Amino acid sequence: MPRNILIVDDDALMRRSLAFNLEHSGYHASSAASAEDALAQARLDPPDLVLLDIGLPGMDGLEALRRFKESLGVPVIFVTSRRRELDEVLGLELGADDYVTKPFDLDVLLARIKAVLRRAERPAQAAPGPAPIQVGDLHIDPAAHTVHIGERQVELSPKEFDLLTAFALQPGVVLSTEDLLAQVWGAEFLGQPQVVYVHIRWLREKIETNPDRPQRIITVRGVGYKYLPVEA
Repeated sequence: MPRNILIVDDDALMRRSLAFNLEHSGYHASSAASAEDALAQARLDPPDLVLLDIGLPGMDGLEALRRFKESLGVPVIFVTSRRRELDEVLGLELGADDYVTKPFDLDVLLARIKAVLRRAERPAQAAPGPAPIQVGDLHIDPAAHTVHIGERQVELSPKEFDLLTAFALQPGVVLSTEDLLAQVWGAEFLGQPQVVYVHIRWLREKIETNPDRPQRIITVRGVGYKYLPVEA
């Protein structure tokens, strides 16, 4: 199974180019334009390695590094032009596994990725899977990739599963279409809300008693959607 690499950079051209080259080299690549979106995305689909810029909008790469290490224990390579700050980071031993400065040679980056992944290898049994999620009568087991509503198992496509998981991780919280696109589909889908609309319709058809009068996935007009727990 291809290793999953998450690219976090606010430069859209950089993300697309790097993702293309990583896919061509046999990896699975996903991307995010901000640290916040990357962390949310990683909770749904944990990466094997993160390529992280330092100069990001909102949360910067240094704080993102700490979050990735604390919550996921995932290896991180800084890919950035801010060499002076990188030297300081390495001096403070904040935990970056390696760094590559822009502009970089693709072969050098691929070699660094391979080396970091090799160092990070652990026996499969040593890595616990993500914990099950229980919200009212909804039970999601990310490790087994199963969904139950009460005793009934619900068959979902991979994206429907990820979308429902995004809601279940934040019950009662309104998520905008842009939030959902960033967390479930990645930064390259931002500005394409119809993708969310279609998948929410499909999801409602599978989990709602009456999809035309949903009780679980609620539309908050002009803002987004939220998941309300339904007790058994």
